[in-house]
Amino acid sequence: MSSGTHSVQEANFDSIVGPTHNYAGLSPGNVASSSNQGEVSRPREAALQGLAKMRSLAEMGLVQGWLPPHERPDLELLRAEGFSGDDSTLLATAAEEAPHLLARASSSSFMWAANAATVAPGTDTEDHRLHMVVANLQTMPHRRIEAPSTQGILRRVFPDESRVQVHAAIRGDGLTDEGAANHTRLANRDDAGIHFFVYGIGDDPTTGPKKFVARQTLAASRAVADLLRVPESHRVFAQQNPVAIDAGVFHNDVIAVGNQNVLLFHEHAFLNQDSVLGRLDRALDGSLIPVRITAADVSLEEAVGSYLFNSQLVTLPDGTMALICPSECRETPAVSDLLDRLVAREDNPIDQVRVFDLRQSMRNGGGPACLRLRVPLDEKDLQSVHPPCLYSRDRYDRLVAWVEAWYPEEIRDSDLADPTRLVSVRDALDALTKILELPGLYAFQR
Repeated sequence: MSSGTHSVQEANFDSIVGPTHNYAGLSPGNVASSSNQGEVSRPREAALQGLAKMRSLAEMGLVQGWLPPHERPDLELLRAEGFSGDDSTLLATAAEEAPHLLARASSSSFMWAANAATVAPGTDTEDHRLHMVVANLQTMPHRRIEAPSTQGILRRVFPDESRVQVHAAIRGDGLTDEGAANHTRLANRDDAGIHFFVYGIGDDPTTGPKKFVARQTLAASRAVADLLRVPESHRVFAQQNPVAIDAGVFHNDVIAVGNQNVLLFHEHAFLNQDSVLGRLDRALDGSLIPVRITAADVSLEEAVGSYLFNSQLVTLPDGTMALICPSECRETPAVSDLLDRLVAREDNPIDQVRVFDLRQSMRNGGGPACLRLRVPLDEKDLQSVHPPCLYSRDRYDRLVAWVEAWYPEEIRDSDLADPTRLVSVRDALDALTKILELPGLYAFQR
């Protein structure tokens, strides 16, 4: 079974779900998002489910942090599209003339912190600083507005520039980057990590998906790797299987998950899979532990429906590994049976399965792995994190009380134009910056 330690300790920074969490179906290729379009959402329940997962992982002995939500609705987006007037007029006009723009401006998609950035710790980089590259999320219009706010938040949460460099999102034709959802750091004990970049479309466009757009390009992955200052010898690039993308696997973290030297993946995850595994194994000095799930075990449809591979694979303080799964994995018979068989196998590195109810996030297309940004930190890096953004039971209790006080129980499409909701959201975020000791974080406060 699994064992071993790292010179860096992986922290999970989960985004707090925003108070305008809604089901607008803005993400083609994301089956859950599209199928639940127009349904009534439950922001309070969504935020509490996310916080409960954070608490549980912290109580398991993992380093857990949180990232504040972005301000929504994004009125600057509406103004950039030509709408004018005071805030109330802006919302009312947009709701009447361009409800799709209002939905885009109100999206809580930043809640999936795996898309916030790509990260390499100082143990892996040429200048020995931790590097973060903010994702540009250019493929989806409702997500491309996130990068500036994400950059501002990360620089406040990781303020020590002598230890952490937060890079702005890359720009340029063909450079579409979706962050850590298409990146995995693998490492063999205390060695420097191997950075595994997965892209949807490479130099040959004929090898891409036919039904849905590929959200990550090889050119973007290369540009991100350069900014991370990861040595060439520690980079492995692989193309996602276009069949999987067309089945609803819009990010690699919906079809594969890795931790230390373990890679759990579906047999349809990558093109030229044997070659990919061989390159990873050589980069890890022959220590890669591949856990291949066949289509006979779990079909692509079942993998997407249950989000089995969007689980978090984590190392616990005793050196064992746990798979943090959404409850849908136990509700899908083939997946549930597979999990039981995996844990029972003597040669399997995954020691236990923990199940969490994240149904509000899942209905919008994001599971446990989507909700968190993995940040490997050494001891000094950890000490440099803005302390109120690291888990403590007291601050967790204050955040729960904050959600219960400010978040609506339900949101319907028509609610997005309510000007009183805008005031309430701003008051809520103002209160949050006091809890997290982040004064002036939001534009309306400045």
